[in-house]
Amino acid sequence: MVTMVGNESDIKGLVKDLIYLEHDAIAAYDSCIERLNDSSLSAQIATFKQDHLQHLVVLNDMARELGIEAPTEGDMKQMLTTGKIALADLLGDAAILKAMKTNEDDTVTAYERAARHPNAIPASKAFFEKAHQDEERHRAWMETTAMAL
Repeated sequence: MVTMVGNESDIKGLVKDLIYLEHDAIAAYDSCIERLNDSSLSAQIATFKQDHLQHLVVLNDMARELGIEAPTEGDMKQMLTTGKIALADLLGDAAILKAMKTNEDDTVTAYERAARHPNAIPASKAFFEKAHQDEERHRAWMETTAMAL
């Protein structure tokens, strides 16, 4: 899946779409944690989920400052992000992590674009850059771990 998040023309749309993306990611993380057989993998995924929850807190604060209503759940994409995990469950932990890695591809791209958004103030850009680094770290772990299984 290729995300369009980060291509919004205004900062309000960007923040709103990032909130949707984070809700979708959190749902995928919950599905992943529930389905992994190896509890040590689930524990690591749970720590990554905490990063997404923290991103959501910051994005909700941004939405409030911008005077926009923050979405309280994911959008239709959530069915795709969690559906991939459910299908991968048939093939085991490595397949689940590979499916999660493809979800992370979207969040990496979204935050990379957000950090370059022309309407982002310095504090927002700093947050977007940190979130981008978090997503890069998540994706790298999932890819490396899936290959090692």
